[in-house]
Amino acid sequence: MPYVNIKITKEGATAAQKEQLIQGATQLLVDVLGKNPKTTVVVIDEVDTDNWGIGGEQVTKLRQKSK
Repeated sequence: MPYVNIKITKEGATAAQKEQLIQGATQLLVDVLGKNPKTTVVVIDEVDTDNWGIGGEQVTKLRQKSK
C-alpha cells in the first residue's frame, strides 16, 4: 500500500487543486510502479508559513520581503 505525503504551505489551495494533487500522485504511482490506485493513500498536509523555513528564514518573512 503506497503512502504519499504532500506538504504545502497553507495559502489557499482550493479543494479542486488538492483533488488534482491526489489524482496526479496516485496516477504517477500507477504509471511508474504499477501500483493499485485503490490501495494508494495520499495525504496533503498544509503547513502555516510561520512553521516552514527555507535557508534559515521563515517563509512568512521571505514572502514579506519579496513584496
